[in-house]
Order: sequence, then C-alpha cells, then structure tokens
Amino acid sequence: MEKEKIVVGLDIGTTKICAIVGRKNEFGKLEVLGMGKAESEGVVKGIVFNIDKTVYAIERAIKEAGDQADINIGVVNVGIAGQHIKSFIQHGGITRSSKEEEITIADVERLTQDMYRMVVPPGSQIIHVMPQDYMVDYEEGIKEPVGMSGVRLEADFHIITAQTNAINNVNKCVRRGNLEIEDLILEPLASSLAVLSDEEKEAGVCLIDIGGGTTDIAIFYDNIIRHSAVIPFGGNIVTNDIKEGLKVLAPHAEQLKTRFGKAIAEEASVNEIVSIPGIRNRPAKEISTKNLSNIIQARMEEIIEMAHGEILSSGFENRLAGGIVITGGGAQLSNLKQLVEYMTGMDTRIGYPNEHLGKGKVEGVKSPMYATAVGLVLAGFRSLDERQDRYREARELVKTAPKAKRTVSSRNFFNEILTKTKSLLIDDLDGKNEY
Repeated sequence: MEKEKIVVGLDIGTTKICAIVGRKNEFGKLEVLGMGKAESEGVVKGIVFNIDKTVYAIERAIKEAGDQADINIGVVNVGIAGQHIKSFIQHGGITRSSKEEEITIADVERLTQDMYRMVVPPGSQIIHVMPQDYMVDYEEGIKEPVGMSGVRLEADFHIITAQTNAINNVNKCVRRGNLEIEDLILEPLASSLAVLSDEEKEAGVCLIDIGGGTTDIAIFYDNIIRHSAVIPFGGNIVTNDIKEGLKVLAPHAEQLKTRFGKAIAEEASVNEIVSIPGIRNRPAKEISTKNLSNIIQARMEEIIEMAHGEILSSGFENRLAGGIVITGGGAQLSNLKQLVEYMTGMDTRIGYPNEHLGKGKVEGVKSPMYATAVGLVLAGFRSLDERQDRYREARELVKTAPKAKRTVSSRNFFNEILTKTKSLLIDDLDGKNEY
C-alpha cells in the first residue's frame, strides 16, 4: 500500500514564521493537519538578519504544527522573498544532432539545465528557470516542442535570481532547526498556486502579495509567468507611519491599523474616536479614525502606484483580463480592493487560499495572510506529482524499448531514460522516494 504523502510548507516572513502540514484527501483537495506560527524577530524585509532569533521562531512554529498533526517534521518546502530577488528574460538554445529524430523530454530538460549554468552577477544565484515560448527551427510560439522534428531548439526563459548570502542564511536557519529543505520556492509563485485559478492565469492576471516587509508582484498571461518584481514596502511600513504620525507604541499602531484602519479615508467617520492606554500612568490617548485612515491611505497609494508601475513596465497591462488579485496579510485592510480599482482602473479581488482547501483541522488558514504557506504545501505536492509522472514515463519507455530503439538511436534512448529517472534514483538513495 502506498504511503500517505504529507508535505510541510515553511513561510519565513518578516512579521511571522508559519508552518503548515497538509495532505491530499480523496477528492484531491488539500487537508490541513496542523499549523504553527511564531513572531518573526530576526527577519527584515524578507531577509534573515538574526540567525538565532529566526531559528528559535522556526522551531516554535514547526513544533506547534507537528504537535497538531501528530507527526515529526523533518523535511520542508521553504519560501524565499526580499528586495534582493531579481528577474529577467533570457533566450537560450541548443542544436540537436539529427533533424529526423523527434525532440524528446531529454532535449527540453537539457536546454533548461543549460540556463542554470548561465553567468549571473557576482553574489547571486539562479533559483528558478521557467520556460515561456519555445522555437523549433525558428518557428515561434510553440508551447510543447516534444514530439516535433527539428535541429534547433530555442526558448525564452523567465530567470529569477536571489542573493547567495540570503539563500545561505535561510539554509543555515532551517538546518539549525534540524530540518532539511526539499525545495526553495519564490513566495509569490507559491501564493499564486493558492489563490489564482488556471483560468485567471490563462486570461492574464497580476498577483499583488502584500507581506509585512515587502510587496511581491507576479504577472501571468497565457498560463505562463511573464513578469515578477519585489517592492520594498509592506504592512510594517504602514504600521510605522501610524506609530510616528500618531505618537503611539508599535503594538498599539498595529492594532489601530488592523481593527480600525481603512484604505480610503473618506470611508472613516469624522466623529469616530478610539481611546488607547497611556504610557506609564499617563491619561488615555484619543485617536481619530479619520486621521488614522489618512495616514494609511497615503502609504497604500504609494505601494499601489509602484505595483501599477510594474504592470505598465511589463507590457501586459492591456492583456490582463483577470485584473488584479491582492493577497497576503496586507490584503485584509478595509477598502483596499476599492482603492486599487480606483487607482488602476482594473477589476480587483482579494485572494483567499480556499479553492484548493478541503475540510481540515485548522480553519484559520483560509485567511489571505496564509496564502504563501498554503501555496508552499501545494507546490510540494505538485513536485511529487511531477516526479511520479517522470517515473511512470520512464517505466513505459523501458517497456517499449524495442519499439523505441527502432525510432531513435540507442544513445538517445538511454539518455532519455537516465534523464527521467535521475532525480528518482537520487531520492531513493536519500530515502525520500515514496513510489
């Protein structure tokens, strides 16, 4: 009997570190078995600055999630974000030995792997290589080249890089927490799995993930990611503006923002006053929600303007039929949807990670603030499914060996088998493979 597959997502964010344990139910929906979270004190703008504090928070979140799910967690899918994330489009190509032989999966994977070896700025490394459109013998607009005939195979790739030091610090924190990283995934890509539908990605959509330290942008069109960017402002800077503008403590500023703040100041009542405790026996301080919302709106307008600028610079502003989807903790701000629609002129909705969730032990994960963590679990299951598909394809290729040898050379045939089974063999040696 096949083992039950369980995947753990670990979101190392600026305001919180969250771990989610999930499995797929009989209907293919994600069932959350456990969730743990801890305050993140060692991360600033998505980058780990204090190893010890981050490790402590990871251990707390993992223990809480493991206790709820009644399992010992050893392997996690980790998200990475921060202002150091860069992306660009790169063209690549390979020349095949024979025009008569069909393009195989091995050819496509060789082209993709070649892109990982390209030169990037010092101190950076490639974390994702995502093919966009392929070309076969200079014929453009091909989505699936496998099975076609041609000598020259080319493609445009969306390349995402991260700072090597940032990656090393994340790896160090996870290892010190007695964990192993299965995959390191860009956080807006993970969030997109949780809150975007295939129809939206096909029609064209912009995901705006407003976190504590940064706001992540991911633009999809024709079911392919076309543009990604990181804005160095998030919910924490709004809290800091409130703290400085109203002369209150940071915890009070956060509570004012989440409980009484509005993204559109006109929606706040002029007569509504909130009283907060004074400092060291001083009298309570009265705060006008109108003033509070004016501060919030000013900063949110700045973030939205920068996000809209990324949409315009991507060149896809007129092809986003799916509009804008806002997610992350910052998406919970009242009237934010209306403000985004007013400033961009695009249809907007709040992204909740509900579509792929089944009934589970933890209902709180349906909040936008957990979209990334849920997406990391979904990304783990997608990776498992892809590995299983490669395994099945390799087995079928072995079964049809006599027929395959008549159509392709023995060398290409065995190269294809090796490519498809390579990762599976490595996983078997590591004891990870469940097939």
